[in-house]
Amino acid sequence: MGRSRGGLTSKIHALVDAEGRPVSLRLTGGQVADCTEADALTDNLEEGDILLADKGYDSNAIRAKAAARKAWANIPPKANRKESSTFSRWVYRQRNLVERFFNKIKQFRGIATRYDKHPENYLAAVKLVAARSWCRCL
Repeated sequence: MGRSRGGLTSKIHALVDAEGRPVSLRLTGGQVADCTEADALTDNLEEGDILLADKGYDSNAIRAKAAARKAWANIPPKANRKESSTFSRWVYRQRNLVERFFNKIKQFRGIATRYDKHPENYLAAVKLVAARSWCRCL
């Protein structure tokens, strides 16, 4: 759990497949930068995969790791980025699968309001809801 001016906060980082089903979930404090968790999330990338992420994940290290795994990182560049990178707005539209996943898990009151005070318990609840979404797809 992280501390900020608003109190205790947390962030859920998710990697989903092409169907919007979660593959990997991580939990961090609210003050932690998004790109710090990308290394653990992108361990499952395979050759030919497309990594879609928002501007918070725009870093040279993430792009290099995707290139080393022969995957394509389609991440919009930050406003302060010096060098340009390849970015397709048309492909980026598919990132809404992640947003739809977050919308599905926030339908559960305990997830949306963050009742659990321990990060392990909260992540376990998120993973239970994610398992439910996998079962519904079968």
